[in-house]
Amino acid sequence: MTATAVKSTGSGTAPGPVRPVARRRPPVGTALGLGTAVLYLSLIVLIPLAAVVWRSAEGGWDTFWAAVRTPDAWAALELTVGASLIVAVVNVVMGTVIAWVLVRDNFPGKGIVDTLIDLPFALPTIVAGLVLLALYGTSSPLHINFAYTRFSVVVALLFVTLPFVVRTVQPVLKELDRDMEQAAYSLGASPSTTFRRIILPNLAPAMISGAGLAFTRAIAEYGSINLITGSIPFETQVSSVNIFGRIESDDTTSAAAISTALLVVAFVVLIVLDLFQRWSSRRG
Repeated sequence: MTATAVKSTGSGTAPGPVRPVARRRPPVGTALGLGTAVLYLSLIVLIPLAAVVWRSAEGGWDTFWAAVRTPDAWAALELTVGASLIVAVVNVVMGTVIAWVLVRDNFPGKGIVDTLIDLPFALPTIVAGLVLLALYGTSSPLHINFAYTRFSVVVALLFVTLPFVVRTVQPVLKELDRDMEQAAYSLGASPSTTFRRIILPNLAPAMISGAGLAFTRAIAEYGSINLITGSIPFETQVSSVNIFGRIESDDTTSAAAISTALLVVAFVVLIVLDLFQRWSSRRG
């Protein structure tokens, strides 16, 4: 019998020698692309954010917390987060309705409406604030005046965050298998039951993602809010305006502290979104 290795067919036979599998090195193009992406993100995102966090911690934790807990800064944070949560909830409902109409219904001017959805992306936010002030201010042609109120904060944020849920739900609706709906109808399910049991579970990840993007965009808004709200301290002043005021007063450490607080809120929301998407993908 030769000394060559034989395959194991039962107990007592020795396995053949195992050769180590050589690892493939990533192609040069992949390594170059990865390095370029990391360098770009570091210069544009990571290093500036790290500089803000480092500046906010210059005086220690006590100084950081004292800056965040000042009455005007805390009131602005509460208004910003509260209004952004309201905007996210409204966007989940109305954004899904608009996406449904654009995908499932046909009507004259559908293409124009679909184009208008992206207008907040293209329009400078300061122009949006001017438009809202002219339409809903003291000289409103509609005789509707809610400028310089907390409601105006919500309206301005709704305007700038309109596309997020619509544009995340729209492609999911287009790719949704209509045969599942027809099968449910043929089995006697009502339209509400079909929507709740078949359509909604498929749309939920996109709806939550869009709401999260709208929330993180809303807490950072400045231009459209500054005009229509008047930025009244303790009333209509949001955190972005409060930060700008502190920078103008040469109080950059406090401004960095409040910015870091907003950064933490946005980071937590993004982490929750990522965990939800991973859970939904495993569940699916």
